[in-house]
Amino acid sequence: MIAARAWAGKRFAVLGLARSGAATVAALLASGAEVLAHDDDPARVQAIRNPRFEGHQLVIDDFTDWQEFEVDGLVLSPGVPLNRLPLAKHAATARVPIIGDIELFAQARPELPPHRVVGITGTNGKSTTTALIHHILATAGVPTTMGGNIGLPILAQDALPQGGVYVLELSSYQIDLTQTLDCDVAVLLNITPDHLDRYTGFEGYAASKARLFAMQTPGHAAIIGIGDEASSDIARQLARGGRAEDVTKIAPGVCMDQSRWPALQGPHNAQNALAAIAACEALGVSQGAIDAGLASFGGLPHRMQIVGTRSGVRFVNDSKATNPTSTAPALQAFDRIHWICGGQAKTDDLDACRPGFANVKRAYTIGDAAALFERLLAPDMAVEQAGTLDAAVAAAWANAVTGDTILLSPACASFDQFRDFTARGDAFVDLVGAFE
Repeated sequence: MIAARAWAGKRFAVLGLARSGAATVAALLASGAEVLAHDDDPARVQAIRNPRFEGHQLVIDDFTDWQEFEVDGLVLSPGVPLNRLPLAKHAATARVPIIGDIELFAQARPELPPHRVVGITGTNGKSTTTALIHHILATAGVPTTMGGNIGLPILAQDALPQGGVYVLELSSYQIDLTQTLDCDVAVLLNITPDHLDRYTGFEGYAASKARLFAMQTPGHAAIIGIGDEASSDIARQLARGGRAEDVTKIAPGVCMDQSRWPALQGPHNAQNALAAIAACEALGVSQGAIDAGLASFGGLPHRMQIVGTRSGVRFVNDSKATNPTSTAPALQAFDRIHWICGGQAKTDDLDACRPGFANVKRAYTIGDAAALFERLLAPDMAVEQAGTLDAAVAAAWANAVTGDTILLSPACASFDQFRDFTARGDAFVDLVGAFE
């Protein structure tokens, strides 16, 4: 794990004991800090009651007396809604810093072997771009690891040797809880409406993304996709602030030969690839190594993942598409689609998906949004309200013929019927596996 002498003798309250929270508790205790920990889930609390923490200062509490604990920091899980948490107001009044595990990593950096950090954010594409940058670096022989919103929590990973590169996928929630992460390379792919229940409108959400660049030292690379007005505005603000030479702009619609990159098809992946190329160039990776990494990249599970072909029908798992904007590329990457969509809707329209409607033969709606999506799609395509994923897959299989694609790309969150998008995608893969 990553530990730091800077935390020794300090006291922290940790709220949220899922993977990143549990890793945070372990790292703080290993560093000699005192920790007050809490989670509403008894199973997570029980998991923290671990013999490996014996001899350390760990208190499990209902969190009602955290202020009396005289903490040096309130550490939140990214999943804790900062804007709806009364504790956050109390912490602000008491001038207690509200931080996350990424900020703790930033604080630990001076004690780590000399290294660099790449931070990637954006509404869509950040997981693929993070994994791609990490893969290119590994292919080039650069010591690297990835973390943040992908893979293992960063504090649970071993420190890299000198010359290593930490590649961090950063959600807006994680950026909100970070104050001092100075990325050597910061990447913003795009900003479209999402998570607006956590912000004061779209402007607040965009401002969260912009903070990644505000934390940078001038002279460090800023790579920004300019396919939307909010991202373009951030690029302009950096230029007006004297950082024009730091900024690399990734324009939409660039024609590229993607035929050598089997896992990077579609216009959205052209942008992801351009951002990864620019990031790796900023890190000094050779063009030959970049080309080799692009060609050998295998893609991510649950993101336009071809999981099988049965009787000439292709099955694609795009469960990670949790909003209409992230579904749109899949509808444009395939044709003759049987589209399984729905779940817990984030918007009340599917306008972002409209450019791909002509590729859809039939739609099958599921989850809480089943009736809404059926009503939205009926004027443009054949559609049926399936209700559940297994019913939708069965119906699509019954209607599909050789050459068709059965695509799970929900354009919705999964929490109405599944633990998360991973569980939803795994269920789809299991259903496909049951076909002969």
